[in-house]
Formats: sequence, C-alpha cells, structure tokens
Amino acid sequence: MSELTVSQLAIYPVKSMKQISLAEASIDMGGLKYDRRWMVVDADGQMITQRQLSRLCLIQPELVDGGICLHTNGMSDLKVNIPDCAKIRRVTVWSDNCNACYAGTEAERWLTEFLGTTCSLVYFPDNEIRLVDQTFAGEGDRTAFSDGFPVLLLSQASLDDLNKRLVSSIPMARFRPNIVVSGCVPYAEDDWQQLEIGDFNMRIVKPCSRCVIPGIDIETAERTGEPTKTLSQYRRKDNKIMFGQNAVLDGQGILKTGMPVKVIA
Repeated sequence: MSELTVSQLAIYPVKSMKQISLAEASIDMGGLKYDRRWMVVDADGQMITQRQLSRLCLIQPELVDGGICLHTNGMSDLKVNIPDCAKIRRVTVWSDNCNACYAGTEAERWLTEFLGTTCSLVYFPDNEIRLVDQTFAGEGDRTAFSDGFPVLLLSQASLDDLNKRLVSSIPMARFRPNIVVSGCVPYAEDDWQQLEIGDFNMRIVKPCSRCVIPGIDIETAERTGEPTKTLSQYRRKDNKIMFGQNAVLDGQGILKTGMPVKVIA
C-alpha cells in the first residue's frame, strides 16, 4: 500500500450549501474551522437541508471579512455579517436544541425568494455548546450545525470503487466529506479507529449512514436514484447505507493537504 495522505479538505460554512475546497484549515470544535457555523431554518427554528429543499445545493458560500457572501444564478450576491446575537433563536438540529443568532431580515428575504418558502439564516455563536452523541465520542466532544459529528472522512479509493459500479460517475462533493484520504484500498476506513495526521490525532467514532443527499445532482438540484441504488446493493448494514466515517480531531494548528496519514489503530 502506498503512503496515506490527505488529498482533499473541504468545509461547508452553511449547512447543505456548496462546499469550499481548502489547501489548509485550522481546527475548531474538533473539526475544520468555519464548518457548518450557519444554517437555514424554518419559522419554527427547524433545520432546513437538501433533504427538504434540494435547491440549497445551488448556493455557493464564500468566506469574507466579518461573515459570508452567498452566490447563486439569478440572484444578487448577498453579504451577511456575523450577527451580534442581539436576537437569539432556539433552533433544532435533528433532536438537539440549541441557541443561534438570527442573521437578519435581508438574509431572510433573499433565502425565502430563492428557495420559495419562508425561512431564515442563523449563526452558531462561539459561546454555545452542542455536544455530540456521547455514546460514540468522548466526553466534551462538540460540534456546531453538523448532522452529528464535526468531521466526515472518506477515502478516494472508496469513491473510485463506487464510480466503477455506476453508469455515470459522481464527484466527491456529493458526499460532503471534510477530509479525503488517498493511498489506501477501497473501504479501508471501515477498519480505522485512530489516525495521526501531523500533530493531530483523529478518532474515528462511527460509520456514516447516508441519506438522500448524495443522490442530488449538485449542479442542477435534480434528485436521482444514484448512488443510493448501487450502494444499497453492497454497503447496507442494519438497514442503513454506510459510506464514510464520522470522526473527531484533537490538537491545535494547521491541517494541510499532502500531509501524511498514519493509522494508529
């Protein structure tokens, strides 16, 4: 087996919107800094993702001084500053309730117009704590608006193997990983428990069960039957489709593409 390396890094500043590819990233809350700090919610504070509104995948966030800028075809760009948290909203991510900062009426109007339903944008404040499922992770491990854990890891070999089985190949971005590792055999990540990347320790906490989101074409927002249909033929476990691993990063500093990855356990 060739040397394992970090081949891709990506963050998703707004939950369910397009990714931002990075050459390097700082670590924050056990994951990559700026990842899923923003989220679209309905009038009741419930999260809205591509599961409900696939058009979210057509919006490209950009990190700018003091906040983010949202871009999509047919709409003027929207600059949103990190809110001062003068208006706190109680929001829900799956079964977790947490406090979030309302990002204002301009963002609410912009998103409502593009998505075709009443919704608003919220920000995860620095002083808020949302613990991950302690059944799998360590005491005190936390995240922002991710589905469950701060890092999603996937190997390039696993995607390559899947694409060989598909009529039309799909890009890695459809699976929304934060860290992609190259140099291993397909699905090697299923057996990893602990990795060393530079000065960082990565704990693999549980397999990632996949929903409908990888079946959405990120260029058109069209819902398709793949790769779900193909994955269900060989990646089903406990009536769930598993592809990739949830993880937590320990350490401080900069994570970079090209860094060697060592399997500790």
